[in-house]
Amino acid sequence: MPRVWHVPVHDATRVRDVRVAAEQAATRAGLDEQRRAACALVATELATNLLKHAQAGEVVVDVVDPAVLPEGRPGQAVQITALDHGPGIADVPGALKDGFTTRDSLGAGLGTCRRLADAFGLHSVPGRGTVAVARIGPATAGLVPEDPARTLGVHAGGVNLPFAGAELSGDAWSWVRSGDRVTLLLADGLGHGAEAARASTTAVEELRHGARLPPAELLQRLHTALGGTRGAAVAVAQLDTWTGRLRFAGIGNVTARLREGGRWRTLLSRPGIVGAHRPRTVREDEVAWTPESLLILHTDGLPGRWTPPPDTGVPPADPAVTAAVAVRDAGSAARPVRDDTAVAVLAPVPEAPV
Repeated sequence: MPRVWHVPVHDATRVRDVRVAAEQAATRAGLDEQRRAACALVATELATNLLKHAQAGEVVVDVVDPAVLPEGRPGQAVQITALDHGPGIADVPGALKDGFTTRDSLGAGLGTCRRLADAFGLHSVPGRGTVAVARIGPATAGLVPEDPARTLGVHAGGVNLPFAGAELSGDAWSWVRSGDRVTLLLADGLGHGAEAARASTTAVEELRHGARLPPAELLQRLHTALGGTRGAAVAVAQLDTWTGRLRFAGIGNVTARLREGGRWRTLLSRPGIVGAHRPRTVREDEVAWTPESLLILHTDGLPGRWTPPPDTGVPPADPAVTAAVAVRDAGSAARPVRDDTAVAVLAPVPEAPV
């Protein structure tokens, strides 16, 4: 079962904990020595930056699917996410330049992270806080051309935060590609801990064997596969990039929100538990997918009435950054998160500048 490292950073002693977490994740992802060193350095820089500029925050380290899926089974990457409710950064482009500083430091931290990572995204609003996401994959990742992203026109990302600092999250997300179709899945195993994680992990593993099944049929297959577990709430979204149609089906308390023009539409799941109480029929919604669309799946760690703010997913936002902002805004000292929390996002790839 996948491990998630969640490290609150409130003093300098936690910087080492973040670095160790990144090293352990890199080993689990099978990265070589050079890439493991890059993970350790990026994690150290992001944790140190939290203390310097926000006085406190949290870092989540996870092993994730890549944001862009090539044909076949892709290698995984280490994702390092730093979140804070600090003063924010007024000049984000400037903060990514070497030499930029608002404190008595070299000011090269974020620039170093961007250079070492395969992908690096930053979102900051003065008075609201900052989110930084870095992904580092195998050494061969840099040799994979960008063409798959441009051909499919979509990318995906997510953030998974375990409840109360647990090692395992009962939530899990993944996505797979089969030709022109991509399928995004988010599962919430019942309860917390190892048994919840086993249920959601089983759903992710089964997804890889049913990549071409439509969502309703995939949920039926998952129901059988999860029969030996405590069960899970599961949402499945499948995009046919050739026809521009998105199909969705869900069972249980996993929420799906689709941006259509200037409004958010909720795609409804049916009551039930995959692996335990599946409804006789599963409704499958089919909607149009456009260059302005954005799909957000989230578990019940986010408040049920949460609505994405207007700046959610503004291009060229990395989908994992969009997910991380949602997770960051869902909890605070005054409103602690009360469950495992996972958010997965499917978004169009912005057109390349001319």
